Amino acid sequence: MKKGKWSLQATITMFVCVVVALSLLITDLLISRTVAESIEDSQAEKAGNVARMMARSPLVVEGLSGRGEEGEIQRFANDIRSAANVQFVVVMDMKGIRKSHPDPNKVGQRFVGGDEEAVLKGEEHVSISKGTLGHSLRSFTPVFDGNGKQVGAVAVGISLDKVKEAVEKSRSDIYAGTIFGILTGIAGALVLARYIKKILFGFEPFAIAKLLEERSAMLQSVHEGIIAVDQDSRITLVNKAALKLLQKAGLGESPIGKKIDAYMSASKLSRVLKTGRAELDEDQHLNGVALLVNRVPVFVDNNIVGAVATFRDKTEISQLAEQLTGVRLYAEALRAQSHEFMNKLHVILGMVHMRYYDQLAVYISEIVDHRKNEIGFIARKIKDPVLAGFLIGKLSYAREAGAELVLSSEFQLPESEEAAITHELITIIGNLIDNALEAVQSRPSKRIEVEFDYGDEILTVEVKDTGSGISEQMQHDIFQKGFSTKGKNRGLGLYLVNESLQKLGGELDVSSKENEGTTFVVYIPYKSKGDTR
Repeated sequence: MKKGKWSLQATITMFVCVVVALSLLITDLLISRTVAESIEDSQAEKAGNVARMMARSPLVVEGLSGRGEEGEIQRFANDIRSAANVQFVVVMDMKGIRKSHPDPNKVGQRFVGGDEEAVLKGEEHVSISKGTLGHSLRSFTPVFDGNGKQVGAVAVGISLDKVKEAVEKSRSDIYAGTIFGILTGIAGALVLARYIKKILFGFEPFAIAKLLEERSAMLQSVHEGIIAVDQDSRITLVNKAALKLLQKAGLGESPIGKKIDAYMSASKLSRVLKTGRAELDEDQHLNGVALLVNRVPVFVDNNIVGAVATFRDKTEISQLAEQLTGVRLYAEALRAQSHEFMNKLHVILGMVHMRYYDQLAVYISEIVDHRKNEIGFIARKIKDPVLAGFLIGKLSYAREAGAELVLSSEFQLPESEEAAITHELITIIGNLIDNALEAVQSRPSKRIEVEFDYGDEILTVEVKDTGSGISEQMQHDIFQKGFSTKGKNRGLGLYLVNESLQKLGGELDVSSKENEGTTFVVYIPYKSKGDTR
């Protein structure tokens, strides 16, 4: 992703400034017009009030009616003009002749402007016109005597220059407010940008977008299912592997945004949110699908903000573990055979150097006879070549461990019609023999007997040792994953035996006596290929 031209701080600052400037500009346009209209209306109302006050003054009425001194009208009008701060107060008779004017020389002359016709007909109005004093806003009011007869009119004018000055003053206040708003917006934008950048750990938007893309790609590419919830137990993330497993379990709806307990009650993520403790390598069954699950809380500043569960189909993991166990058993058997063969070669080489040829011949004959008997027995009784080779290796492994391994079978064991059963058999027999070898290590008699019996499509394998025995309490625990009396990172052998038996539909019996040994007997459904020769 290309880096942006502007930083986050510059982008936010510019954006806020533009928004504030546009907002204030539009406000200025709207308010300026409204203010101008408001000022004009207020000045017109002011002029109208002064005109109506003059029209109702007894002095003006009597002066225009001929019952009073007209000279008093000039004096009174000038006093009112000064007090009201207007441009002029003109009193005229019905012919439009001025009885008052700011300029005494204009008294007695006709009113100028041409907008007085309406008021002389008894109509009150406001107009804008040019007179002897320039352009002005004028308010006209008729004057009536006590009988209701119009005897004249009053015109009060306010200079348009003053109106414009008032508008400009209001507009300058608006401009000052606009500039202050922009400066405040810039300061606020800078503070906001720095705060946002701080909580984003200094990352620019392009870097955050790149991290998000990489995170999404990694989450979607892993084989493990991943579900994340927030502190309110709502599902915020589900990757493709998780969706696949959830669909397999019959949960096909989109889970994002749903409460985890409502969508998947067996998840136990709510418990992790409450306790804050991780739960690792736990078995979980979801609508018939066996899963191996890890659940961990998510902390930010020592506060729990969510939890994450990762899980895989336990069937896949079990198959992988069994395959690895089978490979290990094969490797151990081959290594034991190689080691035993090398020991015998060393003995033969030493006897050759010592020139003990007679004893050498006897030794080689004994080896050949012993191997011939072992191999001959296995070849006659065990028809599966993979299982036969494995048992030969186990014989060598037992001798290397200083124990006696005795194989016996009254009936011939045919090759299975399913090759996968052989692998499970190797896992079962290999782990039972290994456990027996460990059980007899500290015993004076180190003997292990393995007996095969086959009939009615049932294979019976009995493994008996001369160990110290297993207590009744431990007999219930030995098949649990991780249970062992031999230290940490053990306890998988009998667990895998039990898993293989469940897969094959077999059964297992355990009998043990203190200081006399333990006997394991397994019963496995077993169909042959049909060739028992």
